[in-house]
Amino acid sequence: MRTVLVTGPGGAGRTTVAAATALASARDGARTLLISADPIPGFPDATAPTPVTAGLRSVRIDSAAHFRSELLALQEQLSSVLELLGGNRLDGEELTELPGSGELALLHALRRAAHGDWSAETYDLLVVDLPPLRDALRLLALPEQLRRYLRRLLPQERQAARALRPMLAQLAGVPMPAPWLYEAAARHDAELAQVQALIEDRATTLRLVAEPGPAADEALRAARTGLALHGLRAEAPVANRMLPGHSPDPFFAALAAQQEKSLGRWADEGAAPVRIAHLGRDPQDPDDLLALAGADGEGGSLAVSGTGEEGGRAPDPWWTEEAGGPDGDGILVWCLRLPGAVKKDLQLVRRGGELLLTVGPFHRIVPLEPALRRCTVSGAALTDGVLRVRFTPDPALWPRTG
Repeated sequence: MRTVLVTGPGGAGRTTVAAATALASARDGARTLLISADPIPGFPDATAPTPVTAGLRSVRIDSAAHFRSELLALQEQLSSVLELLGGNRLDGEELTELPGSGELALLHALRRAAHGDWSAETYDLLVVDLPPLRDALRLLALPEQLRRYLRRLLPQERQAARALRPMLAQLAGVPMPAPWLYEAAARHDAELAQVQALIEDRATTLRLVAEPGPAADEALRAARTGLALHGLRAEAPVANRMLPGHSPDPFFAALAAQQEKSLGRWADEGAAPVRIAHLGRDPQDPDDLLALAGADGEGGSLAVSGTGEEGGRAPDPWWTEEAGGPDGDGILVWCLRLPGAVKKDLQLVRRGGELLLTVGPFHRIVPLEPALRRCTVSGAALTDGVLRVRFTPDPALWPRTG
């Protein structure tokens, strides 16, 4: 299955472009599923896959309902502990959605789509309307981060002490929650692994939507750095709400010229953008969205080609090479492309077998290869958009030869 994740700066029209992408792809013969948390004109509001047009179904994410069901399920698991402590149960009607629940609901929807939980229907294309750009990049990094937290807080090898739990329960005088806790951790880890596999699949790409201008230039420049750090693959950007190039009105002519200037910068930094003309009003129905989707030609089309048969996990974005020159014997260089990164925004910390990388607002913890774990960090440099970290073998950790 091919997956297209659609995002962009707030107010850039990402939901509109996601819906137009799904409609155009279904029109071209791809069995398509669209997932969105926002209402779309002319689309059903159902929380299960519902037909929109021939070949297209859509799902509306209800984050409040998901939050209530998850919290009530957790309350049921903790019922014995709550009774012991004299706690009063919460009713579903009194639960108010908390910040962050929307992201978790979207991850849950992605897992269901990847695992085929919704129905026996199979799809060629999954189109996902993500939150605004910064939030979307944090969301896509979340499965990997949460799995790491689970492994640190509840390592599976600790379950080996099951025989001691009855004794510990007698000593403590309270039931030991460890069995269900570890089972819940294992279940959540498996679910997060499914979402992470979908995000990292070769057939998954990110479609960046922006309205050309100075603010969008800066947002896309920062996004390229975040994408590189997390190994996400971006398509050609979508330039939304493009104005006619030859307007007699000097105000609109100046805006159009500014848009063209931005598009020139986008093309210099990557693939030529897909141009979507300004409709002159908000889209009212699927016909309006299809009109925005365009057709093959100078401006390009939003329809997605290919069904993702080339799937499989994408290679890691970093690589290791040997240092050159007569003084480079034995020194290994760990490399990562970070387009748009600047030295003042870069932080690098080695901790055990991991590197903690921070680039501006983006953060990632990267596991080191076994060979690098037996080395010490001897230097780092950011040149030509590539971070290079030098590792010198530690004699105490490398086997002696000769």
